[in-house]
Amino acid sequence: MKKQQLILVSSSLLLLVLLFFFGKTVSNKPSAIASTADSTKHEDKPVDFDKLLIHAKERLTPQQLQTVAIIENSVTRGDVKSQQLNAYKQLSLFWRDSIKLFEPYAYYTSEAAKLENSEKTLTFAAHLFLNNLKTEEDHNMQTWLATNAKMLFEQALVLNPANDSSKIGLGASYIFGNLTDNPMIGIAPIREIVEKNPDNLFGQLILGLGGIKSGQFDKAIERFLIIANKQPDNLEAILNLAEAYDRKGDKVNAVKWYGVVKNKVGNPEAQKELDARIQANQ
Repeated sequence: MKKQQLILVSSSLLLLVLLFFFGKTVSNKPSAIASTADSTKHEDKPVDFDKLLIHAKERLTPQQLQTVAIIENSVTRGDVKSQQLNAYKQLSLFWRDSIKLFEPYAYYTSEAAKLENSEKTLTFAAHLFLNNLKTEEDHNMQTWLATNAKMLFEQALVLNPANDSSKIGLGASYIFGNLTDNPMIGIAPIREIVEKNPDNLFGQLILGLGGIKSGQFDKAIERFLIIANKQPDNLEAILNLAEAYDRKGDKVNAVKWYGVVKNKVGNPEAQKELDARIQANQ
């Protein structure tokens, strides 16, 4: 069910490059559930987390299943909210550290954040979903990730309506998550922020990715160049910049920027893919 990707580069190449450059983190989705809520290649169906969790638990050993069951049933009488918050945090850490599965890790992190209701935890959880949304190919999972990110950003903005990062994240959820047929709902507030502050590189990145999604390569290149000039080690920006030139048909600049990326990573698999892209443009 490969739909148009939300960023220019293939998700596998971007993740490979980022994995080498920044190190292995759960937020870069080292593992995911193979069957996403029984979705098919020809039908859009809402992702049901309960079904995701069933698939996830199929990977557990009997001992691990017992551990999860104990945590899930740990909420009793008394301070139920505090107990539930603690259970969510324990489940989040279990799925992150012991199993390394993104979906249950992100879900329980978000549930804990909603209960805790602090701007820091809400935005952290929101960006978990958004970061994975940018490299997700499955249409149904895109919507699930975006919906969760949207709710978290909205709750964070209730606490701090002036947080531009949360406003941009909320807009990005609309742009990349199949939440609306009108992309301006997401683009307009981000554009307003960037016009006031061109140095908001998060906003520039999202607008660049949005430009790619709409086929406006020149505008996307302009955004990515701003980031590359200020953050020359921002691999996500320069890799997308190279791909934007590639799709535009500017072979000279595509080769140049693929080469810049290649010089910043030492992963042989990533370098092999980058060499292939360079050769294809020569």
